[in-house]
Amino acid sequence: MNDELLYRISLTLVPGIGDIQAKLLIEKFGSAGNVFSASKHHLEMVEGIGFIKASAIKKFSNFKIAENEIKFIEQNNISALYFKDVGYPVRLTHYADSPVMLYYKGNADLNSSKIISVIGTRNNSTYGKEFCEAFIKELPADVLVVSGLAYGIDTIAHKEALKNNLKTVGVVAHGLHTIYPFANKSLSQSMLEHGGLLTDFFSFSKPDRENFPKRNRIIAGMCDAVLVVESGVKGGSIITAEIAVSYNKDIFAIPGKINDEKSKGCNSLIKRNIAQLVTTPNDISSYMNWKPIQKKKNQTQRQLFVELSPQEEKIASIIRNEEVSIDKLLTTGLSSGEIAGALLSLEMQGLINSLPGKRYSWVE
Repeated sequence: MNDELLYRISLTLVPGIGDIQAKLLIEKFGSAGNVFSASKHHLEMVEGIGFIKASAIKKFSNFKIAENEIKFIEQNNISALYFKDVGYPVRLTHYADSPVMLYYKGNADLNSSKIISVIGTRNNSTYGKEFCEAFIKELPADVLVVSGLAYGIDTIAHKEALKNNLKTVGVVAHGLHTIYPFANKSLSQSMLEHGGLLTDFFSFSKPDRENFPKRNRIIAGMCDAVLVVESGVKGGSIITAEIAVSYNKDIFAIPGKINDEKSKGCNSLIKRNIAQLVTTPNDISSYMNWKPIQKKKNQTQRQLFVELSPQEEKIASIIRNEEVSIDKLLTTGLSSGEIAGALLSLEMQGLINSLPGKRYSWVE
């Protein structure tokens, strides 16, 4: 077992030691292992540590947790990215509160030359969905699309990136032992093949409410620009945008009706000169000076003759006749996992449309 990796992970477990102080200690003593072997007196001398935190480091004994984490990442082909590693998102290293450790599974380059984070409400409108899809469709082929794998705009952004052969990374607020929401499990599998999943939470960490604002700093920090599609005046998207502003990122927002609750957040960002107003897909590329690079031929355009699996055919036979809700599809006798997988496959083949409110329609 890699002893230094064990100490790096263990340092993030010490009570009272956050990312900022952990990095200060590592800079002072040269490595995480040296932090644990340093004398209590020398630890106390580090700015912000003092007697209590130095004592916590010297008394720390839960190395078994770190050992189990190393076993988990080795068994599941997960990369443990230390903040000084080459593969760690270099854009994050400019900020004091960036994670000491990240856990990543996928094949996308987290240091791609062009990265955009796309965020927005979980309860999007048709307007928001259409604009999100249009903007992502026109992005250059070498742009990495980052979002949070949540319902709504996040899901739309990831799906549209995959449809247009763009790599996409989901930053999640839990361990990589699971997927939240579960409905995005099939989507996450496609992302692992053409992008990835990233977190700073240990395996078996639950998607607790307080985790989401914490993970938002990663979404805000690892990109060049943030696009806010739809958002209320409060919530995770606004928190992420404000973090991005503090990181000196370029912020873009799609405007909406002044009395539309889903657009009030975007309109406010624009009004306060926090976000640049965008109305066409090319606005972002033009502003960022991202030169167009032609994508490979769209693999997901609608096919005239396709072979569907039994599960896909069962779902398709219903949606062909009418617009349906997810609740109706749950009466087919298929499991929720089979339904989610079939829906994603049908959507990727260009056969169905995903509508707001978990509804689906056939592409005419």
